[in-house]
Amino acid sequence: MAADAPLFHRSASAASDPRRDHDAGRVAASAWREGRLVLGALADLVAPGGCAGCPAPEAPLCADCRGPLLAPAAPAVPTPAPPGLPRPWAVAAYDGVVRAALLAHKERGRRSLAGPLGTALGAALVAAAGEASARPAGDLVAVPVPSSAAARRARGGDPLLRLARRATALARGRGQPVRLLPVLHQSRAVADAAGLDASSRAANLAGALAVPTGHAVLVRDATVILLDDVVTTGATLAEAARAVRAAGGRVPAAAVIAATRRRGSFRRVDVSPPGFLD
Repeated sequence: MAADAPLFHRSASAASDPRRDHDAGRVAASAWREGRLVLGALADLVAPGGCAGCPAPEAPLCADCRGPLLAPAAPAVPTPAPPGLPRPWAVAAYDGVVRAALLAHKERGRRSLAGPLGTALGAALVAAAGEASARPAGDLVAVPVPSSAAARRARGGDPLLRLARRATALARGRGQPVRLLPVLHQSRAVADAAGLDASSRAANLAGALAVPTGHAVLVRDATVILLDDVVTTGATLAEAARAVRAAGGRVPAAAVIAATRRRGSFRRVDVSPPGFLD
C-alpha cells in the first residue's frame, strides 16, 4: 500500500450531506446544553458557587442582591398594553441583579435560586390574587405560561413551573386558596421573540397557546391568575389570557417576578401581607 493511500474510502453520497451535517450539529449542540445544565445543577448542590448577582461568596444571592426581590409587588402594565392583557403585578425591574438571577436559574440551571425567585413570584401572586378576590368568581387557580418542549429539553425541565410551585405554596400559606394548574400548552411553534417589537411579538404568538379540551373543565368558571417570570410587551400574557378565556376561565390579573423598565410605569404599591417575606 502506498504511504499516502487512504485507510478507507467514503462514497460520494456520504462524503458531503449538508442536511445530515446540520442535524448532527443540532444534536451535538443540544447534548452539550443538556450536559452543561446537568453539571451546573450538580455543581450547585455540591458547591453553590457564590452570589448569582455579584462576586460575593454568599449563595445563591447575597443580602444586597436579594434586596430587589424583597420589594412589595406593584402593578406593571406595559405601554402600549396589548388587547386583552390581564393586569400584571411584579416585584422588581428586569435589570441588574434580578436579570442575572433569572438567567442563571433558567438558562444555567442554578436551581438554588428557585428559593428567592419563587418567593418573589409568590409576593406578586398574593397581590394579584388579592385584587382578583375583591371580585370573586369560582375557584382561584394559578396557571403558568408554558415553555416549549424544546426549551424544556434544553433546560432540563421547566424552570417557571419550579417557581410556580413555590409561589402557590407561599400564597396558600398566606390565606389565598389558590391551586396550581399547568393546563396551558403550545399549540404551534413560534419564532424566537428576541429583537421583535410589540406588534411583531403579538403576531408571532397569536393562536399559539391553548387549553386542551380535556383540561378545559379545570378552568371553566374559575378565576385564573397567570404566572410568568418577566413581562416585556405583554404579548405572551395576552395570548395566555385569550386561551384560558376561550376555555371558559376568567383572567383578571397576572403575577411575574420582573418587568422591563422601557415600557409603561412601574409604580410601587405595598400590598404584601405583613411578614410575607420575613
